[in-house]
Amino acid sequence: MRDKVSVLIIDDSAFMRKSLTIMLESDPGIGVVGTARNGQEGVELANKLKPDVITLDVEMPVMDGLTALKLIMAQCPTSVLMVSSVTTEGAQATLKALEIGAVDFIPKEMSYVSVNISKIKEDLITKVKEIARTKLLKARLDRIKAISSTPSFRPRVTGFLKDLPRAGYRAIALGISTGGPFTLQKVLPLISEKINVPIFIVQHMPPKFTKSLAERLNGSCKLEVKEAEHGEPVKNGYIYIAPGGFHMKLRGSSLSSATIEISPEPSGTLHRPSVDVMMDSVVGVYGKYTLGIIMTGMGKDGYEAVKNLKSIGGYAIAQDEESCVVYGMPKAIVDGGFADVVLPAEKIPEMINRVVV
Repeated sequence: MRDKVSVLIIDDSAFMRKSLTIMLESDPGIGVVGTARNGQEGVELANKLKPDVITLDVEMPVMDGLTALKLIMAQCPTSVLMVSSVTTEGAQATLKALEIGAVDFIPKEMSYVSVNISKIKEDLITKVKEIARTKLLKARLDRIKAISSTPSFRPRVTGFLKDLPRAGYRAIALGISTGGPFTLQKVLPLISEKINVPIFIVQHMPPKFTKSLAERLNGSCKLEVKEAEHGEPVKNGYIYIAPGGFHMKLRGSSLSSATIEISPEPSGTLHRPSVDVMMDSVVGVYGKYTLGIIMTGMGKDGYEAVKNLKSIGGYAIAQDEESCVVYGMPKAIVDGGFADVVLPAEKIPEMINRVVV
């Protein structure tokens, strides 16, 4: 087991415990070292077994998942993957868990008899292995404690700009995934109310989760934050969150006539919503005056769109490795040579406030 990613499963459903175990152990690099029926048992086993990753249900008898998560983070900090209901209440509890310290989540409705089992199993295994491989815990806890208190900005290696030009930006297109809800809740409230351009965001999440996220963000941000709706006109000073399960695109040939289109097409993308689809659409309306931003997340969604933006003279920001929960999406554009500036998460709104005028 020493050479495998060790996982502890905490769930009150025997069926879910069995399903998760079968799926995880189908990968030779993962071993389930224990299972628990409630939060209390889970905290005890977490302290005893010291697993690499914990999957944690939210609603359980004796001790619920949020209470258990707080104790785990206090007693034996571990990378936790929440198993979340896709109801509105489940989405709200999941966002709370991400604030407390959970790294990511998987939908509760997954089951071993699901028609989508191959995709579900692939996502689960990928997340568990990525969480363990990138040793997320230390960075995760450091960001919880210090994301708003970094003493100074230290530019990265030479070759990147230390500042962006004031290039007359007319829109911001931001892509983010794993670690995004926590990061957005700390970053977006720092954007000034004087920013008079629309901001379009793709956060990889299922339906209901994006609506709950938008509502939580709207309560703390100076700009209006909402889940985007089909057919609504684009307004300056608004932050639009793409709804889970659908792509967010723009229609209209001019800035004054732009409206939002919410669509399941294209259906063949790896993610829906897709950063590439959203950003390419925004660039189609705003051209090189789009400011592209890629933040924490697995994979490389957004790479092709940023590449296209750069080809017409636009600018792009990447989040730095140290402040990412997973340095995948930003790494892709940095390694591709398409990032003009590489910044810690909390310095990105500072840059926006300075150059988007």
